[in-house]
Amino acid sequence: MALHVEGLVAIVIFYIVILLVGIWAAWKNKKAGVMGGVDRSETIMVGGRDIGLFVGGFTMTATWVGGGYINGTAENVYLPDSGLAWAQAPFGYALSLVVGGMFFAKPMRSKGYITMLDPFQQLYGKRMGGLLFIPALMGEIFWSAAILSALGATLSVIVDININMSVVISALIAIFYTLVGGLYSVAYTDVVQLFCIFIGLWISVPFALSNPAVSDIGVTAVNTVYQRPWLGKIEASDIWMWIDNFCLLVLGGIPWQVYFQRVLSASSATYAQVLSFLAAFGCLIMAVPSVLIGAIGASTDWNRTSYGSLSPTEKEESDLILPIVLQYLCPPYISFFGLGAVSAAVMSSADSSILSASSMFARNIYQLSFRQLASDREIIWVMRITIFVFGALATSLALLTGTVYGLWYLSSDLVYVIIFPQLICVLFVKATNTYGSVAGYICGLLLRIGGGEPYLRVPPFIYYPGWTQMKKVNHLTHEAEYYIRQRFPFKTVSMLASFLGNIAFSYLAKYLFESGKLLPKYDFLDGVVSKHSKEIMDKTTLMNSDNITLAEMFPVKSQLSTTLAGTFVNKEELDDKETSPDSSNNKIN
Repeated sequence: MALHVEGLVAIVIFYIVILLVGIWAAWKNKKAGVMGGVDRSETIMVGGRDIGLFVGGFTMTATWVGGGYINGTAENVYLPDSGLAWAQAPFGYALSLVVGGMFFAKPMRSKGYITMLDPFQQLYGKRMGGLLFIPALMGEIFWSAAILSALGATLSVIVDININMSVVISALIAIFYTLVGGLYSVAYTDVVQLFCIFIGLWISVPFALSNPAVSDIGVTAVNTVYQRPWLGKIEASDIWMWIDNFCLLVLGGIPWQVYFQRVLSASSATYAQVLSFLAAFGCLIMAVPSVLIGAIGASTDWNRTSYGSLSPTEKEESDLILPIVLQYLCPPYISFFGLGAVSAAVMSSADSSILSASSMFARNIYQLSFRQLASDREIIWVMRITIFVFGALATSLALLTGTVYGLWYLSSDLVYVIIFPQLICVLFVKATNTYGSVAGYICGLLLRIGGGEPYLRVPPFIYYPGWTQMKKVNHLTHEAEYYIRQRFPFKTVSMLASFLGNIAFSYLAKYLFESGKLLPKYDFLDGVVSKHSKEIMDKTTLMNSDNITLAEMFPVKSQLSTTLAGTFVNKEELDDKETSPDSSNNKIN
């Protein structure tokens, strides 16, 4: 394949624009939060809590609208065995943002947390916070690796350049402007990237539809022309599996640092809710061109194109249907915009995930668990180092690991099964404690891992009702592969078991210690008897001073840094009072 000059130019132009915007955002907001006495490290993590509706709406939408979202939606619509009926991401993530805005955004933002793990460490202690950090970190890193891997495959379709080099350059640009500006750079570049995605894909759709090789998508939606109808259908035997996957998207899409990073950066709790609702609408709008491109791919006679006589399905390239449509069904000057859209989409996902992972590590692991007296400058350098390390790790996985998507699927399941029920307990259920949290963690982990993971070729050791053995044949090599399909909604059942296990063991531990059946010395997790934890739990603003009374905190030692405003009580339940911090007058518009 000859070098696609237009595509190469597109990459260079879009990357330069995004890089300049990221640097400009960092320069524009370099003193944000400092005048109000807010630590620079907190400003990097949550943007000074002055993100307004315009920028906030775009960056909240970019929580899920990225390379995996637009490519995955097009792929599911195109696949003969799934179709639109199984393209759950648009509606699933949109509902996830609505549910998150209705029930989770207000309590998280009004209590002034800085990361998603703050309430866990406040209630369950630093050790449990470290355990919960593991699935959260896995989700962010593997997600970044998966979309960087998708970028390499996408560029291989349109531009005949070294794939490894393109992935490395893309990652370095995202890492650089994230290092320089933190959330401000991520937020402002999200605005540019979403514009690129929307315009680039919508410009391409009319040209692809008008290609002579493409049949009427209205006809192919319900009739078999070149493959099964792209609307798809849900078989009766697969209904529970469909519901299980949909619940995973709706509820499992909430407990991610990339989402709460945006929530906690909003100028008020009300703004955080509004941004979630705006982003839900944005997710649906941004999915429309991807759905159309998937339908176009299913309606194309590929033998009449330069792609060849075999379809993308027969070439095992279904996951590349979006760039294939752009390359072979659109004029070169149109695919210029489409390629830029795909590249921008990938970067909009990678930068925020890397920042999220580094924020959780710097604050919840390094600062709160090991170096409570660390200076603000020290925390900033820890963030910078981990941004680079996590970015390099994601890039390495994208280039060297062939099962990166399987790793991400499993880690996202663990976020749903483990972190979501813990989040409900820590925010809404009274009297849960560390013992219940550990029990729920183990219960959910075993039940989910027990169901196996076909993408990683991990066989199940728990065969849930309705399981069946499936056969998958490679269209190129004709090799058959067998795997177990769990039709039972075991992911949601695992989540519910983790939730109920947390509650049950919390009350059991509380009864055993308070009734005297277990001596106080056996409360080794300080979860029941030791009401006042010996840990220095948080920096000032785990909760803002406006939202917590001094009576609830230990005396403050004067030699501590401004970020160490006090030591938190390891209470049985959180303060239910949800008063929003004062909104900043300097909102980004």
